[in-house]
Amino acid sequence: MSTLGFDTSNYTTSTAWTDGRADKNIRQLLYVKEGERGIRQSDGVFQHMKLMPQLFERLSAQIDMNDVRAVGVSARPRTVEGSYMPVFLAGMGYARVVSSALGVPLYEFSHQDGHVMAGIYSCGCFELLEKDFLSVHLSGGTTEILKSRYVGNNFVHEIIGGTKDISAGQFIDRVGVKMGMQFPAGKALEQLALSADRAEKLPVSVDGMYMSFSGVETKASRMTDECEKASLARGVLETVRDTLIKSINNAIRETNTHNILVVGGVASNGIIRQGLTEHLDGDVHFAKAEYSTDNAVGIAYLAHMANKEA
Repeated sequence: MSTLGFDTSNYTTSTAWTDGRADKNIRQLLYVKEGERGIRQSDGVFQHMKLMPQLFERLSAQIDMNDVRAVGVSARPRTVEGSYMPVFLAGMGYARVVSSALGVPLYEFSHQDGHVMAGIYSCGCFELLEKDFLSVHLSGGTTEILKSRYVGNNFVHEIIGGTKDISAGQFIDRVGVKMGMQFPAGKALEQLALSADRAEKLPVSVDGMYMSFSGVETKASRMTDECEKASLARGVLETVRDTLIKSINNAIRETNTHNILVVGGVASNGIIRQGLTEHLDGDVHFAKAEYSTDNAVGIAYLAHMANKEA
């Protein structure tokens, strides 16, 4: 028995298959014009609608469609009332057509739950499905600390911390684009940072379990023409790392919850990962790097579990 997953996020089109043990994942970043720091939702929907048939055709050629028993799709950003982004309509429409054509049930999840499940699946920490844990979602548009539990085929999340303004990913991308990098700039900024002999010192802004990045983003952007770029890149990533360490450790102490799962594209950054691994006061799990960025694997796996329990 196998399942399919579809995810059309802000910047990635993806479709995936799993039988509960292995997976196949086909995805592609959306095109962002050089110098731009993102794309409009309408442009994202258009690109998803062009890309998804091509990606699904590639996936279909690698799997036995007769074995597919359910389809999952990310229908909204988060599992909260009123959570909505137009880009997810593209994936929902395609998933409905596929589930109808195959005559199998369709299960709807949130994009955030897909990230969390991709993390649990890829690191093999299935014990988190049986207990409360802290999930830290670090992506291009989201920086949240959540108290999470798996209930009734979905995750129930309580937001207990996170950013008060821009996300960690936006901070990284904006400084990277200011330096002349292509959006999204995380990987290029990390490569540059790894070549630095030192890091520019930048301020850390933490209030309990919450953090701020807009002030340091303004400061770092002004410094792009004044200092050595590799040192600034290193300073940006170390500031994100140190800000997260303080905020998450405060959450661990406040909630007395010592199991932590870190997911999302920013969580694939090696400098940030190493710092969190060494300095968080708990048992920390990471999604594997290839499952940290947006993908449909977690959605396919959630559909697999939901169909087994139906």
